[in-house]
Amino acid sequence: MTFRIRPLLAALMACIAPLGAIPATAQPEGQPISDVVQVTFLPGWRLPNGNHMAGVRIALAPGWKTYWRAPGEGGVPTEIRLSGAQDITGMAIHWPRPDVFFANGMRSIGYHDTVVLPLEFSLSDHGPVPITGWIDMGVCLDICMPVTMDIRGVLPVQTDRVREIGQALADRPLTALEAGAGHATCAVTPIADGMRVTVSVPLPTTGNDETLVLEHSRPDIWVTEAVTRRQGGTLHATADILPPDRGPFGLVRSDLRITVIGSQMAVELDGCTG
Repeated sequence: MTFRIRPLLAALMACIAPLGAIPATAQPEGQPISDVVQVTFLPGWRLPNGNHMAGVRIALAPGWKTYWRAPGEGGVPTEIRLSGAQDITGMAIHWPRPDVFFANGMRSIGYHDTVVLPLEFSLSDHGPVPITGWIDMGVCLDICMPVTMDIRGVLPVQTDRVREIGQALADRPLTALEAGAGHATCAVTPIADGMRVTVSVPLPTTGNDETLVLEHSRPDIWVTEAVTRRQGGTLHATADILPPDRGPFGLVRSDLRITVIGSQMAVELDGCTG
């Protein structure tokens, strides 16, 4: 697997807003990008069901951070895309538990130091499978930079587990059952440019500074940062869901994903009811 650094043509968005705009090709003065972030492919192993578990290790310089799939208002999402995958029929990222950062009055969600993102591939071929693609991410210290790195490699037939990937899988958010969570409910109110959703979920404490993140399955629908509060054994959060046309729309509660991030653990719940 090799990686080639190239400029990310898309806008850096809110990641750089509190720090002032910089060109997409900018990097710390006198510091090569390889000193800031290094990405390594972990070929992984073939699973008993025929899928393949691989991984991408992201190693950041001290003080630098990168972002989760829902990065908050102060970040940009990390995305992995495939461009050449003839024998791959699907790919899922098993995200490890992220951290919550605060800087310049903005919240962002992501990782520091080193993180491994496990990648599970569905395959149509039982032999070694070549893949090509790229990873887009933002990396931030005092400035923020968008980085795109090409991915090229082969998924081997071997079945020996890779310890780093296994550790990352073990660090995933807990399910509702594992965390002892109750059933989540969502109260929905129309607003001028979308819907306001108030989530309530019975949940044992996940630690200090609990943050509830609400995501919609459609990437073109924007969900604002949730205001989170705990009342005894129940966590409440309110966020606005804004469609592209900024108007009322039919919200399907099963399209929502709820993640609670605390200092001790994270919990992920799929959907809610009225």
